[in-house]
Amino acid sequence: MNKNFNFRGLATALVTPFNESGEVDYENLKRLVEWQIENKVDAIVPVGTTGESATLTDEEQYKIIETVIEQANGRITIIAGAGSNSTKKTIKLAKHAKELQADAILTITPYYNKPTQQGLYAHFAEVASAVDIPIIMYNVPVRTGVNMTAETTLKIAEEIPNVVGIKESSGNLIQIMQIIKNRPEGFKVYSGDDSFAFPVILAGGDGVISVASNEVPSLMKQLVSACLEGQLERARELHYKLLPLMEANFIETNPIPVKAAMAMLGLIKEVYRLPLVKMNEKNKEKLRNILFEVLERENVSIGFIEK
Repeated sequence: MNKNFNFRGLATALVTPFNESGEVDYENLKRLVEWQIENKVDAIVPVGTTGESATLTDEEQYKIIETVIEQANGRITIIAGAGSNSTKKTIKLAKHAKELQADAILTITPYYNKPTQQGLYAHFAEVASAVDIPIIMYNVPVRTGVNMTAETTLKIAEEIPNVVGIKESSGNLIQIMQIIKNRPEGFKVYSGDDSFAFPVILAGGDGVISVASNEVPSLMKQLVSACLEGQLERARELHYKLLPLMEANFIETNPIPVKAAMAMLGLIKEVYRLPLVKMNEKNKEKLRNILFEVLERENVSIGFIEK
């Protein structure tokens, strides 16, 4: 497989809705997929970090991916989360994603183990050799405890054909730009932080895998499109208007704030799985004010989901 995975644009790192008893709300999940498609996002990423994959069973992950793919029905790119700190389990998840006909997988660098750079290379090489599916790596040192360097990323990009891109959440713009500058043809670089979407795309990146597009998909779509199309003034305007919300989404651990915001909009129930809990009221009020200020200023209407 060569690097012919052509996704560029806005991907939503989709939340997993739960009902009051804490079980996955599959009917509401279908509605969220429809809402994302209606707002013209370019891809959906189920069962990633924002989807609380860490507390989902394997069976729940498979059913969520299957539900999202069936509901999308070929209308949008589906990049399935398939990550673990175990290479063997990552391969198992990736194989199921392929069987379910996901377009690609997003797989995180192994966490907790703190592998060396050589270990990171070996991990992705093993996964890629076991599963013939486009693979997007996910580098997020704040979650995993290890940073995959630009050198390692580029070595993988050059030598492993079905590793087609990276979601870069290192927070290091120099590192991200080194990857963009030196990557092989066809290798995609996506911002993993909403607040970096503007600079990363303008530096030559291919899009963003977004948390904020759960709340404001139409505005995030406008931002990403303006960046990709070189509409600099519009892109800058949207970036600074959305920046307070992007920052507020991380005043507590993701996905606590984004799920709280979506509950404010009537899109989901504010239900998490332990050890995640509801926001404290002071932070929630701050988030509420920022969210509705953005919506009112941009005159955005929300497609509320009936409960």
